[in-house]
Amino acid sequence: MAADAAGTRYIFVTGGVVSSLGKGIAAASLGALLEARGLSVSVIKLDPYLNVDAGTMSPFQHGEVYVTRDGAETDLDLGHYERFLKTRTSRLSNFTTGQIYNNVINKERRGDYLGGTVQVIPHITDEIKRCILQGGEGADICLVEIGGTVGDIESLPFLEAIRQFGVELGRDRVLFMHLTLVPYIPSSQEMKTKPTQHSVKELRSIGIQPDILICRVDRPLPENERRKIALFTNVSDRAVIAAIDVDDIYKMPGLLQQQALDGLVMDHFRIEAPHADLSNWSRLVDARKTQDVTVRVAMVGKYVDLADAYKSVNEALSHAGLHTGTRVDIHYVDSETVVRDGGACLAPMDAILVPGGFGERGIEGKIAAARFARENNVPYFGICLGMQVACIEYARSKAGLEGAHSTEFVPDPEHPVIALVTEWHDAGGTVQTRDADADLGGTMRLGEQRCDLVEGSLAARCYRAESIYERHRHRYEFNNHYRDALAESGLVFSGFSADDGLVEIVELDDHPWYLGCQFHPEFTSTPRSGHPLFIGFITAARARRKDA
Repeated sequence: MAADAAGTRYIFVTGGVVSSLGKGIAAASLGALLEARGLSVSVIKLDPYLNVDAGTMSPFQHGEVYVTRDGAETDLDLGHYERFLKTRTSRLSNFTTGQIYNNVINKERRGDYLGGTVQVIPHITDEIKRCILQGGEGADICLVEIGGTVGDIESLPFLEAIRQFGVELGRDRVLFMHLTLVPYIPSSQEMKTKPTQHSVKELRSIGIQPDILICRVDRPLPENERRKIALFTNVSDRAVIAAIDVDDIYKMPGLLQQQALDGLVMDHFRIEAPHADLSNWSRLVDARKTQDVTVRVAMVGKYVDLADAYKSVNEALSHAGLHTGTRVDIHYVDSETVVRDGGACLAPMDAILVPGGFGERGIEGKIAAARFARENNVPYFGICLGMQVACIEYARSKAGLEGAHSTEFVPDPEHPVIALVTEWHDAGGTVQTRDADADLGGTMRLGEQRCDLVEGSLAARCYRAESIYERHRHRYEFNNHYRDALAESGLVFSGFSADDGLVEIVELDDHPWYLGCQFHPEFTSTPRSGHPLFIGFITAARARRKDA
């Protein structure tokens, strides 16, 4: 299948030497520069793993699962894209090897290939190109990040597909950008360019000549090393860009603009557009300098050694800090520790946040954290599971429902205040028996949905709106048969799904700031505007800090 020569230009971002160098940040920063020049930008991440999507992957291996507006469970790099760009991602923004092969096998089963032999070339590469074209349709520029590193067996079909793209569309419509590591050896006090040279050699061996090199360095790249890299990789001197380690990722667009990366792209594609105005990014960077109060936020979870597992939550807290003049010091607290020490680890904190999660491990610690925050007037923010444990705790402690729990963790609780909708809907509150081998995927609530807010509630005051749209990723819901009992005990239900009246937000009136939401607000927070709930939460933490 020949690539369609429509108006979209394509920038393919590959990586070499080692993984996790920051291809996603580099691609997102370049996209921000191009948007600032008035161009429309779409983004795609191609992941070489065989999983169909990131939805079932462990946070220990993969980090956060990012959810798009239309409900796709994707790589966390899409979160970087949405935070840096105005573009909203979708299920057309992330494709895995598993998806590609699944699509091809389904076509073969339907007879689409007319009985012919199905092969990696052309069938797999054609499907990859089709997905890229579909994801980039209508944009001026489509940024395509290839996961993994050059030399990996898994990524070879993707690299072959983008090589074909360059041949079929022509180099005036395709640009290859390669990100590598230039390490510094302290013992010899030298920067070593050989890994970059070998990485480009590997890329060229499969038919791809990079147009731009992004060199990840921990210090400025000397001119002699820049020229050496250019000479041995057949790239112009000005196309060797240094991506220096920064203390704030939102400095990256400015850093790349200083080296005229966006100008290189515009020249390559022969596009004329205004100079990029990065005043918004400059204000964000400057906002760090005016943060005059530090608040300590306890994030009580089960992946405390993995910051990437809560990447969007971390970023949303940081955004709220930018918009409130507050330095947010996140303390990761293992939920099992809360059970062991009786909450002493939470006492020094200015606020407590319980994020989403799956699985029984550490659940009682999260429930204890919600109770500590409620009883000690500490600002509390519960997200997804964090809302559910707040409801369980309140049912036990205030509504007198001993044995209250979720059917996710206890098969037959005395009071199933949290359960699958199919377990309690029209069942008079009685949990129905579920097939232990049933596929739970069909019960997952995913993507953006409307939530109607109760007038005058804390949620409505934060959002300053009657209705909102937020993204979901969960199976279990608050059991509406317990709504009256908990409301009579003082729990406030302040947000409901627009379609079927499911509880979306709970809060307390007699508390400085206590709110739980069933959705994931972190997915819609950006550095430019922050998010109303995170801003409200950090404002409350700041007030508590001042009062301390």
